[in-house]
Amino acid sequence: MKREWTGDAAREARQQEMAIERLREHFQGEKPSYYITTLGCQMNAHDSEKLAGILAKIGFTQSPREEEADLVVYNTCCIRENAEQKVFGRLGYLKGYKKKNPGMKVALCGCMMQEKHVIEKLRASYRWVDLIFGTHNLYRFAELLESMYESGGPIIDLWEAPGEIVEDLPSIRKFSFKASVNIMFGCNNFCTYCIVPYVRGRERSRKPEEILKEVKSLAASGVKEIQLLGQNVNSYGKTLEEPVSFASLLYRVAEVEGIERIRFMTSHPKDLSEELIAAMRDCPKVCPHFHLPLQSGSSRILERMNRRYTKEKYLDIVGRLREAVPDIAITTDIIVGFPGETREDFLETVDVVRKAAFDGAFTFIYSPRKGTPAAEMEQVREEEAKANFDELLAVLKEVMDKRNEGLIGKTLHVLAEAVNQHDPAMLTGRSEGNHLVHFPGKAEQIGQILPVTITEQMTYYLAGKIREDKEE
Repeated sequence: MKREWTGDAAREARQQEMAIERLREHFQGEKPSYYITTLGCQMNAHDSEKLAGILAKIGFTQSPREEEADLVVYNTCCIRENAEQKVFGRLGYLKGYKKKNPGMKVALCGCMMQEKHVIEKLRASYRWVDLIFGTHNLYRFAELLESMYESGGPIIDLWEAPGEIVEDLPSIRKFSFKASVNIMFGCNNFCTYCIVPYVRGRERSRKPEEILKEVKSLAASGVKEIQLLGQNVNSYGKTLEEPVSFASLLYRVAEVEGIERIRFMTSHPKDLSEELIAAMRDCPKVCPHFHLPLQSGSSRILERMNRRYTKEKYLDIVGRLREAVPDIAITTDIIVGFPGETREDFLETVDVVRKAAFDGAFTFIYSPRKGTPAAEMEQVREEEAKANFDELLAVLKEVMDKRNEGLIGKTLHVLAEAVNQHDPAMLTGRSEGNHLVHFPGKAEQIGQILPVTITEQMTYYLAGKIREDKEE
C-alpha cells in the first residue's frame, strides 16, 4: 500500500476514523485479540499506547499471551544493536506459532523499520511478516490494518520524512492516574553515535493549544501526573509559526486544574536555559527531578560525539540546578567505550560522576549503529570498554548510595502506582524526585500521592512507611 500525505491533518484524521469504522464492520461478531511488545524509550512506549487505543476502538481485546493473539505487534527500537537482535530472535520464535495458526498476523513498526538494512533483511528472510510501517505514519495504523486484511498482506508502508502532526489519536494508558504527552517529535542534534534523527526525522513541535487540550482532557479523566515528552524538550516551540519556549509551556500546563505533578524528558545540556531553571524553581507542580544526559565527562570525547558542550559547562549547569532547587534529583545517561575513548577520557567521566553526585544513571557500552558517523570511527577494544564499564557501575553505586542515605528519615511524596510484585502487602511508587519507593500499603491507595518516610536505601530503590500524621 502506498498513499501520499494529503497535506491536511484533519482530513488524514477523518480517513483513519473511516478505516476504524470499516474494520469494526469487518470484525462484527468477532473478538480478535492483540499483543504489543514495546522496545526502547518513553516515546516508543507512548506510541504503543496509541496503537493499543486504535485497536481497542476497532474492537480488539488484549491477549495475555503473545502466542495466542490474533495480531502480534512489535514496536521496535534501533538505539542499540541488541534491541534489533531481540526482534529478529522473537520473529524466529513466532514463525512456529504462525505456522500452527495461519490466521495470526504479525506487524512490525517503530524506529528499526526506518533502517534500510533492516528492511532488506526482512524482505529476504521474513517474508511471512504481514505488516511493516515506520515512525512517520503510525497514525495510519487502522488504514494499514484494513489493507492488510483485505489483501492478505504483506503490506510495507515506509516514509522517508513525516507529514504534519495528526492530533487526537486514541490511547490506552498503563495507569489511569498518570500519562505521557508528546510535545514534539524528531531531533535536530545529530550526535555522531545516534540514529534517532535519521529514523524519527527533524524536530516538529505540537501547538501549545493542542497540548493543553490533551492535558485538560487527561486531567478531567483523573490524571494527576503528566510527563511531557520530546527528544530534546529544550528545543520545543522553535519550529512553530509563533515560537513558544518550553519554560512558558510548563507554566501553562501547571495552570490546568487537577494536574498535581509535571515531569519532562529529555533535556539536552547544550541549550538548557535560565528560564527553564527558573521554572523548575518557581513552579511547585514541576517535580524536582532533572534528567540531563552527560554521555561522557571528557570534553574531547564530547566534541567527537557532537554534543556541543564541555565538561565544565555540564558541571556548571548541574551547579545552577542544585542552587535553584536544592532538593533536586539529577539523573543522566552515560556511554562507555565511545570510539577514541582513552583511559584518561574515561577517568574524566568518573570525575564528573563524583562531582555531579547523580541520583541515578542509565549506562551503556557503546554500540555502533549503521548510518552514523561514529560507526566509521576506530572502535575501542571490547574488553577495555567492559572493564571501564564495570568500574563506572561501582563508582555510581557508591555515589547513589551516598545520595540515598541522605534521604533516610526524610518524608517524600510518593505516587502509589501498583502492588509490589514480590510482596502483596507492599505498594510501589515514585517520589517527586522520581525515586522508586516500596512501602506497606493497600491496593485502594493506588493512585494517591502519599507522605512516605524513608527508612532504608538499596541503591536502586528506597523503602519506607506511610507517615501517620498528615502535617508537614
